[in-house]
Amino acid sequence: MTYQNDETRAVRTVAASSDQRTHSAPIYLTSSFTFEGAEEARQMFADEIQGNIYSRYSNPNSSDLIAKVCAMEATDDGIATSSGMAAMFASIASLLQQGDHVLAARSLFGSTHQLLTRVFPKWGITHTYGEVSDVQQWEKLIQPNTRMIFIETPSNPGLEIIDLEWIGAFAEAHNLILVVDNCFATPYLQQPAKWGAHIVTHSATKYIDGQGRVLGGLILGRQELMDEVQFFTRHTGPAISPFNAWLLAKSMETLPVRMDRHCESALRIAEYFEENTELEEVKYPFLKSHPQYHLAKKQMKQGGGIITLNFKGGLERAKNFIDHLEMISITANLGDSRSIVTHPASTTHSKLTKEERAKVGIVDGLVRLSVGLEHADDIIQDVQRAIDLSKKQS
Repeated sequence: MTYQNDETRAVRTVAASSDQRTHSAPIYLTSSFTFEGAEEARQMFADEIQGNIYSRYSNPNSSDLIAKVCAMEATDDGIATSSGMAAMFASIASLLQQGDHVLAARSLFGSTHQLLTRVFPKWGITHTYGEVSDVQQWEKLIQPNTRMIFIETPSNPGLEIIDLEWIGAFAEAHNLILVVDNCFATPYLQQPAKWGAHIVTHSATKYIDGQGRVLGGLILGRQELMDEVQFFTRHTGPAISPFNAWLLAKSMETLPVRMDRHCESALRIAEYFEENTELEEVKYPFLKSHPQYHLAKKQMKQGGGIITLNFKGGLERAKNFIDHLEMISITANLGDSRSIVTHPASTTHSKLTKEERAKVGIVDGLVRLSVGLEHADDIIQDVQRAIDLSKKQS
């Protein structure tokens, strides 16, 4: 049966099965799988027939997770990895060779920046950054050895939006692999493959888990590319554990209802604080003041669960605000059921130089707020109280 809605696909797409007639998929805590005989083993290793061989290659739980996310992302196939950064690394390393060049949006997560600037150059893979605010100039950045475009939209933490329709056509015109980190939007709010992305990545640690429990990553995409990614991950070993895959597959079933709540609260909170005189700027994709509001509305179902607050007074005021929060957690994660604040300049993006951070809008006064599932009134109360107290001590 073909399901018409994401909510149904999230709940009813099931790959794992059991001879015990279980309604919920069991956890397959096994490192390896048995064969009926030597010939079946040979056939599976030769890829003549499909089946589970070893949990580093595949496992019913990881297959269940992949099936659910592919159904929502509209991708052919996927692979689940041990963490989000394992997915980012493998999505690039598996498809590029020495001498290749990546054109990347400058607005990237700090660890992805480190991959491009410090890790891949060791193997002769270079990159050039393009400005999100001036994508029309990207044509000039294409080199003869450019093989891939890598972007985030919305970006972490600056919430910059890239036109997926435009970048999809741009990649097609130049015969480039387009990789989109879809972590902030989730498969429920945005499907980059529908706009031309060849590969979609996720840190499943974030919204797909949704409760801050386990690590996981996902690489999804077109079959011919996923064959290469699967070969790479099979032999380099960034495999997800069966337990984490099982937990993430179960979490996928509640992703739509959770994201509805995250987004509803985030928009309300962003609107409440938008005119606060202690803030230079409140940024949220579905605020009309967002410079790419119409683009966000075009390609996203809702605005997501992340807000940025830019405090007047810079670093000390931002730190003072964070220290006065009572309910909201201070941690580097996001997408949790509990609201979280992070100071990107001193934590997640601290390895970037001050100049590099400034180019993507990560100023010292910027605070990233991941809106949780608490009542919006309680989140507002905690933020307002911390703003008021930090003002008195500034």
